Amino acid sequence: MPQRLFVFVQLEFPWALGPADGRYLLRAGADRGPERVLVLGTLGAARAALAPGRPSAVGRLGGRVASRRRTVPAQPEPAPVVTARATIIDPVSLSAERQAQAWLADLDPEREVAAAVAVLNRALHAQRIAAADPYAREVSPAQALAIRAGWGQGEQVAEGHWLHAVELPWATPGIRRRTIREAALRSQERLAKVLGARDRPLLCEELALRARLDLDQDRIAHAALELDHAYAAALGELRAESRQDLAIRIAELQKLRGEVALKAQAALANAEAAEGTASEPRGYDPEDEAVIRHALERLESALRARAAGQSGRI
Repeated sequence: MPQRLFVFVQLEFPWALGPADGRYLLRAGADRGPERVLVLGTLGAARAALAPGRPSAVGRLGGRVASRRRTVPAQPEPAPVVTARATIIDPVSLSAERQAQAWLADLDPEREVAAAVAVLNRALHAQRIAAADPYAREVSPAQALAIRAGWGQGEQVAEGHWLHAVELPWATPGIRRRTIREAALRSQERLAKVLGARDRPLLCEELALRARLDLDQDRIAHAALELDHAYAAALGELRAESRQDLAIRIAELQKLRGEVALKAQAALANAEAAEGTASEPRGYDPEDEAVIRHALERLESALRARAAGQSGRI
């Protein structure tokens, strides 16, 4: 009998992701087959906690917080970090190695990694809701220590191993290195101003960031609601600053405000219609998503212009 091979994308992060180690099946609906298998594993957790001479922040007896105080050296060694490994597996097996080789040869790293991270973030979002933990966070490919793609046998890939794999380089798609460097310098400049009370973050900025995360993770209803609140805050906050250089941008946001509010109302109506049923709320059509995406991009552009103007940049 020919061996069955499974292709996968694997990412490692320098922190515990949240969900317990194990295998998780992700389905589009209760009556649908698995779309992906997610295997989570923690590397180095026991060694970090039980290393000789190193106190652990969390005891291993019932998960109780250690209460005994210990003297630490004046120049302590860095605490060992936990590494989390997430393996995203296609449940449809291949019957020949040449098929797996062809998949890897034709692989589009940007698309496949983005799809794998979307699967992982779907699980992390579900964990945040299930555990009622507001501090549980999602991840991006740029945060990964390593990204791999390859293939192996069933139990092999379920243990995070493989017959063959390659490491995938990752760079933020569509952004030049110089642009990343310039953005980092601007963010550092603003950080210093905010911490030094020479600038203040706006309410709409945090709301826009939340809308961006939800939109990027295809949570369109969440994005619509967050964006509605972001627009409500932005129009008041930006007008209050009386910045003439932002007048045209504020007028544009005012024109988009009505469409954003309608999409938010539709999201609430959709959620109410699905309440008490086992069915998922209906998906948003491309036109709905396009309206939300455009409105968010225009708000983000206005906020960038505001920050650039405060720094003396055009």
